[in-house]
Amino acid sequence: AMAYDRYVAICQPLLYVTIISSRVCWQLVASSYLFAFLTATICTWCTFGDSFCGSNRIDHFFCDMVPVLKLVCPNTHSSEMVIFAFLTINLVATSIVILLSYISILRTVLSMCSAQSRARAFQTCASHLMAVALFFGTAFFMYLQPPSSHRSLDKVASIIYAMITPMLNP
Repeated sequence: AMAYDRYVAICQPLLYVTIISSRVCWQLVASSYLFAFLTATICTWCTFGDSFCGSNRIDHFFCDMVPVLKLVCPNTHSSEMVIFAFLTINLVATSIVILLSYISILRTVLSMCSAQSRARAFQTCASHLMAVALFFGTAFFMYLQPPSSHRSLDKVASIIYAMITPMLNP
């Protein structure tokens, strides 16, 4: 939603009010929340749907999916594959949308005549792009790797995407 907003604001500034109407804003928010709710429900069911055995302590800062799945007794391969599929679709699809919008923005900005206009456009996008890069970089690192290869570095990555990225997001 933010990438689309930035795209319209920079690539079609005179039509911004027409394109990003109140109705479109509500649709963007509703679709984001709907997809997030669906993904969270399925991932939570896959993570907490089986029985747990042994220790109830996880080696992590918070109840993230991968550390909790290590406490599940039965074979978690099918749950891990469902979670991996949903996270892959979510991360890759949103990354592609953001990348395409920023490619269009970059083309538009580079075609601007005034250096001041280019600087203002880059400043508008810089904070969002930095927050997105940090979030998606750490999310790709955390969730798009085999469960057996998770290490203590995951804790650092989870702190970045759970604590630092929200503080940077405009």
